[in-house]
Amino acid sequence: MSTSCDLPGMTVPRSRFPGPEIDLPEPDSGREQRLVLGGGCFWCVEAVYLAINGVSRVVSGYAGGAAETANYDSVCSGQTGHAEVIEVHYHPAEVSFGELLKVFFSVAHDPTQLNRQGNDRGTQYRSVIFYESDEQKRVAGAYIQQLDNAELYPVPIATTLEPLEAFYPAEDYHQNFAARNPYQPYVMAVATPKLDKLIKGFPDRLKPEYSDHS
Repeated sequence: MSTSCDLPGMTVPRSRFPGPEIDLPEPDSGREQRLVLGGGCFWCVEAVYLAINGVSRVVSGYAGGAAETANYDSVCSGQTGHAEVIEVHYHPAEVSFGELLKVFFSVAHDPTQLNRQGNDRGTQYRSVIFYESDEQKRVAGAYIQQLDNAELYPVPIATTLEPLEAFYPAEDYHQNFAARNPYQPYVMAVATPKLDKLIKGFPDRLKPEYSDHS
């Protein structure tokens, strides 16, 4: 069974995991923003971000390849260039870009694994941040360097920064998968432990319905 929820060798508890030293400023418009992340199976990463206060919705999907092959069967071949990703829509007044990255590196996946998460292997499971602006790229790159310099992991971070050319929503049955299938074995083995770690490590970041379980 996959153990992609594990972060072996992390040297500080999640409650003291450092946030980014630089962050995106809150836009003057106050409009909803988005962030596209890949950290292995999208079912599991989606489950984490749906619980965060300030996140309005999360869409599982694909990025990094062509529209013609942006479907589950093709992407699972590992030959299309896509990664399984989530599109996080959030309100910057409630949660920042940097705070979402902090969860990405401390809870949502193991950023030191190259082209895999646990037993899920292939470039479609790579650790990746798809940036939409130079500012997103700058903040994400600086945070990766900050975490590497702090030696929070036993090996360097493998997360790549890639320009977002397009986001392709996944098939309907993938959306909100963990919440709709809580007793599915993979969800129980991987998604549920990640959610538990978020609840225990970041109780102040939870939506009210999740705070009841902290």
